[in-house]
This record gives sequence, structure tokens and C-alpha cells, in this order.
Amino acid sequence: MQQRHRLKPYFENLVFERDDNKMVVNFGPQHPSAHGQLRLILEMDGEQITKAYPDIGYLHRGMEKMGENMIYNEFLPTTDRMDYIAATSNNYAFALAVERLLGIEDKVPRRAKVIRMMLLELNRIISHLFWLATHALDVGAMSVFLYCFREREYAMDLMEEYCGARLTHSAVRIGGVPLDLPEGWLEHLNWFLNKLPEQIELYEGLLTENRIWRMRLEEVGVVPPEMAKQWACSGIMLRGSGIEYDIRKEEPYELYDEVDFDIPVSDRCDSYGRYLLYMEEMRQSTRILRQLIPMYKETEPFLMAHAPQYISASKEDIMTQNYSLMQHFVLVTQGMRPPVGEVYAPTESPKGELGFFIRSEGEPYAYRMKIRAPSFWHTGILQDLLPGHYLADVVTIIGSTNIVFGEIDR
Repeated sequence: MQQRHRLKPYFENLVFERDDNKMVVNFGPQHPSAHGQLRLILEMDGEQITKAYPDIGYLHRGMEKMGENMIYNEFLPTTDRMDYIAATSNNYAFALAVERLLGIEDKVPRRAKVIRMMLLELNRIISHLFWLATHALDVGAMSVFLYCFREREYAMDLMEEYCGARLTHSAVRIGGVPLDLPEGWLEHLNWFLNKLPEQIELYEGLLTENRIWRMRLEEVGVVPPEMAKQWACSGIMLRGSGIEYDIRKEEPYELYDEVDFDIPVSDRCDSYGRYLLYMEEMRQSTRILRQLIPMYKETEPFLMAHAPQYISASKEDIMTQNYSLMQHFVLVTQGMRPPVGEVYAPTESPKGELGFFIRSEGEPYAYRMKIRAPSFWHTGILQDLLPGHYLADVVTIIGSTNIVFGEIDR
């Protein structure tokens, strides 16, 4: 019988005072392996998980509502803060959605498209190196963490050389890119591309046949193809379950239909198979970047789409033509006014399908904005994925899903 003035402690239908041998454990939201503010409520029988409840919302900052209260150009730098490990992928996904809304996607100059693809693939390598470093550290391989961060610094130097920022880049603009490649940048990129493959072999030499690494990853976090589709998995979480799907191939954007690359797929369905895919994806990004270097040299030096109604004129025109200056002033202070309509633009970010849905009512602000972020779905799957595993496997599985909470708690 319940005592007076005392309530039984409950949490989402889980009774904390139990008569059996089960107990409830909070994993996070301050755990260093939670990859952000993730709180996992785990019901455990001994060390084995019987139920798992991902609890999110500890980092919420209303990103989508901010997008509905800022003019389009003003919101673009805010997208950096979602997946802060791969900021350019967020910049580009938002810019692409707005360009399709405006109907100017085909007006983006070819050189701008080549530069964007260079930044996207370089950003993919940076993201994958960060994933491998932190995942290996979580599982206990410290040397790999140091090696991966060394190569990541070289890649971040290239990003800094282009746009001045290392983490939150804002290197893409609606309608193109703000800057041409600086002198000597392609030579520095080529040096990095020559160095990276041998370093990837070093990582694989440390991990791929390492018996401890394999024991921690093999047959852990198995995602069957049906489960992957039910939970709307994308990216490596989907391809690691044997389903060959990459938006760069299925719905090509920019110039991805002109470059030659493969889609790595694994039918292992476990954490080890996903690890192998990350290694191969870095090689494929290197392959794409090598093809883009000669493509850049064949393009004309135009960087922004010519659409005066929506996009500011070049700096030369703004400084010499009165009408261009007036138009620029209006676009900066009041914002562009897209036509009435709605658009959804999917892109293949390093973590999976990243898409922006925008509903326009012809105002300078989006009437409704919704962001389809891959980490959100890859966190939800944990409630089906974790039961049956042991507590020590939780760190491995969370790392294998490659989630970041900036794009979950939007």
C-alpha cells in the first residue's frame, strides 16, 4: 500500500522500485561516449539490456523556428551549428533547397559547382576521420585517435585556406560560392590526396585484423535490411545493411553525374561492416577530388548565378552601377522573396540523407521549414538495436551509428 505523502517514482511506465533482479541505468546525457546530450534509459538484467529508451531534447535550440524567423541568407551560417563536424554539407543542403525554390539551380556557374563538390568531398573526409578517431577511442584504440586527427588537421588547413574557418565554414552561398580557390590551393589539395591513401592503410593495419577490434565490433549492432528500411536509415547505416542507395547516384546534384565513383556496400550488417565502409568511402572521396582538379581548370571564372531578382550582383557591378547597388541594399536589408510554393531537397551528407523542406508564401522568411537530419533516425533505432546486447556494447553501437546531436535537437 502506498504511504501517505509519498509517490511511487515512475518514468515513462518504468517502475524504479522493483522486486525482480532488473535495474534501470541512465547512460548520459553527460557520458563522454554519448556523442552529445543523449540520455539512454536502459533496463538491464544483470549486464544485458532488455529495454532501451533514447531520451533527447537536452540540447534543443529551435533551429527550424529560427529558420522561419530569419531571411534566407541570414539563416545560412546557422546551419553550420547542426552537424558541426561537417558544416559544409549543411550549408550546401540549405542552399540547394533555396535554389530549387527560386528555380535557379541550373544557373549556378560550373566553376562554383566544382568548388562546391571539392568542399563537400573534403568535408566528407574530415567527418569520416573524426568518426574513426572518436569511435576507436571509445572502443579503446588510442593511437588511431591521434593519427586520424593529424590527417584531419591537414584537411582543415585546406578549408581554412579557402574560407578562413576550420569548423563552421559558411563556405557556400545561395547561388554559388563567395570566393574562388586561392593561388596554390589545388597543389596543396593534391599533396593531401597523395598522402591520405597511405594513412588509410595505416589505420587499417592497426584495426582491420586486430583481434580486440574485431571482437568488439563483429556481430555487434546488427541492423537487418528490413530494420534499416523500417527506421528510414540512410548513408552508411543503410549501405552497411546491404542496400545500395546513395543520393549522389540516385538523384544527382551538382556534377556528381559526371564523375566516376563507386558506392561501397556491405552485407555484414554489423558495426565491423560499417567500419569497412567508412574506410572505403574516404578512398572514393579521394577519387572524386582527383577528377575535380582538371575539371576546375577547364571552367570560366564565374562564381554566382546571374539572377538579379534574388542574388546580388558581383562586387565590381555593385561598386560601379547604381542600380546594382540599390538592388544589393534591398536584398541585404529586406531579403529575397521566393515564389509561393514548397520544395524538399535531399543530399548525401557524411552521415546519411540530409534534406531541407521549405514552404514559401512569397515572403522574405520561410513560412515553414523542416529539416530531415539522418542522426535523428539513427538515434531512434537504438530502442530496437540495443536490447540483447551488453552494457559494454552500447558505446560501440552508438559510435557505429555516427550521430551528432546538433542535428537531432533542432
